[in-house]
Amino acid sequence: MLKRRVVSFLILVAGLLLLCVPGFLWRPQQVMSVRATYRSAMDPVFLVPGSSATQNRFNELVTELNHETTTKHSLLRVEVMTNGQIQYTGSITRNDTQPIIVVGFENHTDGYDTIKKQAVWFNLAFRQLQKTYHFNHFSAMGHSNGGLVLTLFLEHSLPKETYAERLMTIGTPFNLEESSPDVDTPLFKELSADRKQLPRSLTVYSIAGSEGYAGDGIVPFDSVNRGKLIFQGNVQHFTQMTITGANANHADLPENQQIVALIRSDLLT
Repeated sequence: MLKRRVVSFLILVAGLLLLCVPGFLWRPQQVMSVRATYRSAMDPVFLVPGSSATQNRFNELVTELNHETTTKHSLLRVEVMTNGQIQYTGSITRNDTQPIIVVGFENHTDGYDTIKKQAVWFNLAFRQLQKTYHFNHFSAMGHSNGGLVLTLFLEHSLPKETYAERLMTIGTPFNLEESSPDVDTPLFKELSADRKQLPRSLTVYSIAGSEGYAGDGIVPFDSVNRGKLIFQGNVQHFTQMTITGANANHADLPENQQIVALIRSDLLT
């Protein structure tokens, strides 16, 4: 009799365990699903300047953007030192869900080696800001070499479960100063080799300036056009545009009224 009760009890326990198995299997799947679809309230827009420019490069641009939009955006300026330390000026206003964060670098000289170092420094700043403000999606704009820094970051260092939504590159020399379509620089070869690592859901706008027939006065057209060989087919959407008219030279592109309107409509949404 006792033996029969023990057997019945074991059968009951086994049955209960079998009933629990689907729940155990479902819970991790539910957690993964929530993580995959969750978007934080904060959705910052990162701006990265080109060579010879500091974290103050976009002060006037941000002022103009705030003047033209109903929602005001905080401005936080970040400078990454060569030793990896990070300095901050400005602040993010409480309840501002789309602040503008400008990331500059103590070493802002030109050159392939510096660009690669800046991509590493940007990653340091990004992860520190993410730890502080707990965002998991963002958009970004890079002027000139700033677009290269952001592209390298997206290919090599984007944290897991972080969503890059929109990227705008302005006068970005994907083949550096090389104007010949038959010559590939080491930077272009690196960007092209790792293009499959770009986030598939990304929307990219590549903007070229036109001061003359060959480029914007500094960056050749062909170098900007190389962006399509990196992004096209590897991100969700890729759009390439050429800006002409007033302020279409390389240095003035971020303040060009057509580009300001594009930043307002395509990044500050």
